[in-house]
Amino acid sequence: MRIKVINPNTTWSMTEKIGEAARAAASVGTEIVCVSPKAGPASIEGYYDEAIASLGVLNEIASGEKEGFDGFVIACFGDPGLQAARELARAPVVGIAEAAMHVASLVSEGFSIVSMPARALTGMERLVHTYGMEKKCRRVRMIDLPVLALEEEEFDSRPVIVEECRKALMEDKCDCVLLGCAGMADLCGYVTEQIGVPAIDGVAAAVKMVEALVALGLRTCKRTGYGLAAAASNAGPLKPICSATRP
Repeated sequence: MRIKVINPNTTWSMTEKIGEAARAAASVGTEIVCVSPKAGPASIEGYYDEAIASLGVLNEIASGEKEGFDGFVIACFGDPGLQAARELARAPVVGIAEAAMHVASLVSEGFSIVSMPARALTGMERLVHTYGMEKKCRRVRMIDLPVLALEEEEFDSRPVIVEECRKALMEDKCDCVLLGCAGMADLCGYVTEQIGVPAIDGVAAAVKMVEALVALGLRTCKRTGYGLAAAASNAGPLKPICSATRP
C-alpha cells in the first residue's frame, strides 16, 4: 500500500516531521511518501492561506492519482481542499481534522481542540460544525502563537501547549485533546504523558483511516457529489483559469 501524505504548506522541516509521524503510525508494508507543494504559503493561519494552499494540494492529488497511490492524507488541521481533492481522486482522501474528530468521538464522550494561532478560531469552529461534531467538541482553544513557532526553539511552545491541554481537561470537562496542527504531530506522545489522557494526532489518525479504507476495498464514491465528470478534464497539473470571453 502506498499513501501520499501532503503537507499543504511549504515549510520542509514541518513536512519531515509530518512524514516521521505518518511512518510511525503506518503498518508494516505501507509506504509513506510525504510531500509539500512546489509553491504556497510557509504556514496556514487563515482563510486566504488555505485558499492558496488548496491549489498546491490539488496538484499533488492529481499527480498522485496518475502515479497510482492507494490513498491520500491532507496534513493540515484546516483540511484545505479536501472536498475538491475527493472530486479529483478515486483513491480515498482523508483530512487530519476530520480523522482526529472521528477517532476522538469513538473513544470519548467529548474532546477539546488545542490549536493556533488565535485568529483562526472561527475557521476551526466552522470545521467542527461542518463535520457535525458540535455535540462531541467541548471547546476549541487557540494559542496566540504563529504556526511556525512550532519550528523555532526560541518560542519553546511545548510547555504552552501542555498547559493549554491541562486547562482543557479542567475547564472543558473533556476526555481527550486533539492537537489541532500537523506541526504538533511529534508532540503527541509527550503531551499524552504529561496530561494523563489521550492527545490525538490527526496525522496518525488519518494514516490509519486510509489504511482501513484501502483494506476494505473502499474508494471515493463517484455517483453524485464527488463525481469525476467535472473534475476529470482539469486533472493536474492544474490548468490555468481561462480568461472570460469579452463581447
